[in-house]
Amino acid sequence: MRMQIARNVLWLVFERGLQVLFGIASVAMIARAVGPEGFAEFQYAQSLVLIASAFALICGNEVVIPRLVADQAPDAQHRLLAHVFGLREIAAVVGYVLVAVVVAMTEEDKVIVLVVIIIGIPILMREPFGAVRSWLQSRTDSRPAVVYGMAGLVFRMVAVAALYLAGMNSVPAFAWVIAVESVLYAALLARYYRQRSPRGTVDFDWSLARMLLRDGTVFWMSTMLMLCAKRVDQLLLKPHISLFELGSYAASMQILDNFMMLSAIIASSVAPMMIYAQPTLALVRRNVLRVTAGMVALGVAGGILIAYCAPWIIALIYGAHYEAAVTLLRLSAMASGLVFADAALSLLVIYLRRPNWLVEKWLLVLFTMVVVDLIAIPRYGAQGAVYGYIAGNAVAVIAGIGFFIRCREPVAVEQAA
Repeated sequence: MRMQIARNVLWLVFERGLQVLFGIASVAMIARAVGPEGFAEFQYAQSLVLIASAFALICGNEVVIPRLVADQAPDAQHRLLAHVFGLREIAAVVGYVLVAVVVAMTEEDKVIVLVVIIIGIPILMREPFGAVRSWLQSRTDSRPAVVYGMAGLVFRMVAVAALYLAGMNSVPAFAWVIAVESVLYAALLARYYRQRSPRGTVDFDWSLARMLLRDGTVFWMSTMLMLCAKRVDQLLLKPHISLFELGSYAASMQILDNFMMLSAIIASSVAPMMIYAQPTLALVRRNVLRVTAGMVALGVAGGILIAYCAPWIIALIYGAHYEAAVTLLRLSAMASGLVFADAALSLLVIYLRRPNWLVEKWLLVLFTMVVVDLIAIPRYGAQGAVYGYIAGNAVAVIAGIGFFIRCREPVAVEQAA
């Protein structure tokens, strides 16, 4: 069993690593092809779509996977997955239509409007068909989903490279690559599940749907607040700076986001053995401190390295038109240790199954970032958004420390009960 879990984790880590490498390569070609202003339009549209995609997260893995594990009967699992898919698809349609209508009515840049409509198609595909991935995770067999994800990544790389080598500089053309990739991934997952699922129709059960919605609401709220916090900076920046400067800011944050993904990979890799498998809260707290110390050291060291190598990183990935991103990357790299610390401290909250604490944290983070951005952006431009990013992550760490202090043995007794 342990070997099966280890193989499953290795597959997930391998996929994350490929996502980082292929993501950097494809984004680099897109940025070079469309230039800073086109890249700003592309990234701004992605920010809007990312926030809208939170609608489709209404029944997250935190709710679905435990139920799949508890009832292994194929018919019961198929019934549950059908309801999860239906609820997610309805929510995804609402999110897609809402973002498309709002952008069409408020955005003057027609390129952004078109890119949002195209790049919003994955909202309808990723999370609804991701129910199959939840099913695979409940079986401790993520390999098929990882293989299909890699197939999508290969398609993206080949398509983006072909457009880049052909001299294409149209932002919507590159947006179509992202959209088609999501359709391909969803089709492969649906085909795999269809070959192994029970046949027959599933009658809609309102009581099951209400239970899934009720139990998943807190997790959904925390995820939506987190996604808003991750992208609110670009939404607040656009009215105050040029597209050229916004493109440089997006380029610097794209590099930082790929490095920060390492914090999630490390946290998810060490959590099963060092955190979740521990018998007492005292051992969990001790290990959380150890993991936090190690991850902070790694984050600070990586941030220093990124800051020192910023000129070469920007030149290598984006080319000569993104020099302004160097200063922004150096400044934002200062938050690396904070992000790694937050990822480690969040493991304790997940262990205790306290999603309401995550809602509190991300609400504080979002509020802090918005306040700092509204004050600093009109005065300092893109650097003001970096100040908001650093302040938001500092608040996240402070909240994590506060949760750590609040967690005592009575909480563990309550959890066991």
